[in-house]
Amino acid sequence: MKVALQVDQLFLNAPGGIGTYIRNLAPALANRDPSVEMTLFHSRFDSPEPPEPWIREHPSHELRGRMRSLYLRWNVVGRPPLPAPLAEADIVHVTNHAGVAPAGARQRLVVTVHDLAFDVLPGAFPPRWRVVYRLGLRAAVRRADAIVTPSRTTAEDLLSRTAVDPSKLHVVPLAASLPAGKLDADDVLARLKIRGPYVLFVGTLEPRKNLVRLVRAYRRVAAEGFPHALVLAGPLGWHHESLMRELALQGPGEIVMTGEISADELDAVYRAADVFAYPSLYEGFGLPVLEALVRGIPTVASNTSAVPEVSGDAALGVDPRSVRSIAQAISSLVSDVGLADRMAARARAQAQRFSWDETARLTLQVYERVLGEK
Repeated sequence: MKVALQVDQLFLNAPGGIGTYIRNLAPALANRDPSVEMTLFHSRFDSPEPPEPWIREHPSHELRGRMRSLYLRWNVVGRPPLPAPLAEADIVHVTNHAGVAPAGARQRLVVTVHDLAFDVLPGAFPPRWRVVYRLGLRAAVRRADAIVTPSRTTAEDLLSRTAVDPSKLHVVPLAASLPAGKLDADDVLARLKIRGPYVLFVGTLEPRKNLVRLVRAYRRVAAEGFPHALVLAGPLGWHHESLMRELALQGPGEIVMTGEISADELDAVYRAADVFAYPSLYEGFGLPVLEALVRGIPTVASNTSAVPEVSGDAALGVDPRSVRSIAQAISSLVSDVGLADRMAARARAQAQRFSWDETARLTLQVYERVLGEK
């Protein structure tokens, strides 16, 4: 089986969850079935090749165009075609539906649709990207032989919001990807100017993550006399101005923004947290929640979209639009040691249900199914 795998996201300054997906799926596929011949392809970037060592183990092809032009042309007219080195692949796997590369007449097209956040929460995205995602989704529904989603929620969103053929949908969950680091947590916290104890959020600081309400909820808890700080770990994203205005207001407690940090530093920040809080308005999966569960951190998480599929009964579910609900859950975990211990035990058990080997196994099943339909 020959697979052409799109890896554009790895070249971006903030690869995000889709970058994590590619970074872990590709080596997992190779480990699961060494007979798969994988060729990587990507748009033209000025940035250097990503540092992942597995990239050099596979042929890689840079296309002539940049994302800005290629994606729109692919989505609207299905051109330009992929060049000759990629035309020999049996499967073209588009890992982000923003730009749906065309498959040849004898090839099968698999597209991963991670979420429909651009449609569910349009105000959380720049207008240009809303258009790109909308056109890409239309192209995926029309042209793909199979559509992979990381959750039942995304699959159901596709069924309710598009004319997709249900037989094309395949739910393939993701897995934790942040490796256990060896850095001393105290050293990392001192370097980042974080004092314990603290409540942790991890992710891009953007409107969809609901951080204004999280800050307000935290300040309610801090006003009750709890000594915890709030740590927001992650890079600034689009439209972060409302968060910055909220942070500028006077209030109880202490809030620390780490900015983008290394994987080892992030692992240390996770390990030292008392509580993890993730009240996101909408997720197609919710990888940070799983990273917290793997480390046995008592967790507060949204009870909407795909987050409950990841957290199961291992998190206190909250209404993400209710500051009161978020505050009460955080207060419960920082004040009730017994509850926190029980949630920590559930967290580790829930996390064991996910693995990248299983993600690879299910993905290979999708490949085999569409090839069998030739």
